This record gives sequence, C-alpha cells and structure tokens, in this order.
Amino acid sequence: MAARARRAAAWEQGGDEYDYLFKVVLIGDSGVGKSNLLSRFTKNTFSLDSKSTIGVEFATRTTQVEGKTIKAQIWDTAGQERYRAITSAYYRGAVGALLVYDVTKAATFDNVKRWLKELRDHADSNIVIMLIGNKTDLRHLRSVATDKAAGFAEWEALSFIETSALDATNVDKAFQTVLAEIYRVVSKKALSSTDDSGAGAVGEGQSILVSGGEPASVSSRCCSF
Repeated sequence: MAARARRAAAWEQGGDEYDYLFKVVLIGDSGVGKSNLLSRFTKNTFSLDSKSTIGVEFATRTTQVEGKTIKAQIWDTAGQERYRAITSAYYRGAVGALLVYDVTKAATFDNVKRWLKELRDHADSNIVIMLIGNKTDLRHLRSVATDKAAGFAEWEALSFIETSALDATNVDKAFQTVLAEIYRVVSKKALSSTDDSGAGAVGEGQSILVSGGEPASVSSRCCSF
C-alpha cells in the first residue's frame, strides 16, 4: 500500500510512474563525450558543438528491466580539475557509474585509474561500475587498443564496452547493462532481507542506495554478451 501511495503521489505531481529510481554518474576527463552519451541515451540526440559541462547536470530516462519500470537519474559530472571538489559530493547516493575515456586520446585512458580511485573513495562500496571507451567512430585516430582496456577492466572487476555517441553504437546497451546489474544487486539484497512473512525490505517506487552486504560482482564484459 505504501509503495502504491508513493507512486500515486508521484503521478499527481507530474512525475513518471516507476518502480525504482537509480542514480547513475558519468565520470571521466573533460572532452571524452560524457554529455553526448547522456543526451544520446536520454533524448537520442548528439551535438557536435557540445560545450564542456560546468559543475553537474542531470537528465532522466525511464526504461524496463525484467518487467520493472526503472527511472534512471543520470548525472553528468564536469571533468575539469577546478570542479572536482564540487562534483565529488554528487557521488553520494549513486548506485551506478559509467567511467568514460576517449579511445583516440591515450591520456584519458591513463587517467581512468585516478577517476576509479576517486569513485571508490567517495561512492558506496557496492556501486556498479562500467568502463566505457567512447568515440569508436573515429577509427583512424584510435590510440587505445580494445584488448588493453578490456584487460584493465577485467583486472579491476569492471564491466566494459566501447561506444560511439555520434552514431549511437552500444550507447543503449551500456546504460541498460548497468541498470540491469543494479537491479540484480537490489533484488538479491531484497530477497536475502525478506522475513518469514514474505515482506521484502525493498519497496516499489523508491530510490535505492545499495550499501552493506556483499560487494556487487560486475566482472562480466559487455562485449562478450
């Protein structure tokens, strides 16, 4: 009843009706295409004149995962150093992260380790993380080999995929995979927390913060699906 009331209230206030709300952050160096990945997934648009994000922006998209309506609230964090102190606070409450680098710029891949450390320092220990090599449409400019990135992702227990926000290659797949993995983590925790009466610990229509319990295992690689 409580879940139904929350969903009804959201509907009356003009919001989408959904079962779960997941906060996901996009992180990585400036210029790797985070904003265009966000706009491609949420609005199916791409801008060649996209400017660097100032501070933090977010957009939402509602999608289906295993019969449940999931509202993804995706935060696009600025990659510039001067905004790092501001954006670190936005890791709080995130249950998923897309760590993005540019396959044509080796330096952005080299900085992935730093971003990963910052994420693990500030985010929940159970956060679902995917490594994304973006701008695969620029094949002639590639400087980061797929195998190298895949090996790093496997070592760090991250899922991995390469994308192009320009031609939409694997963009939906990246986000949907992360959301599905978050849902599996949440469902597993809810199941393990169910008491003898059958009342689950996780209600529908509520934001989810994954914390405590076993760390999420995200060792699968998207490219092998």
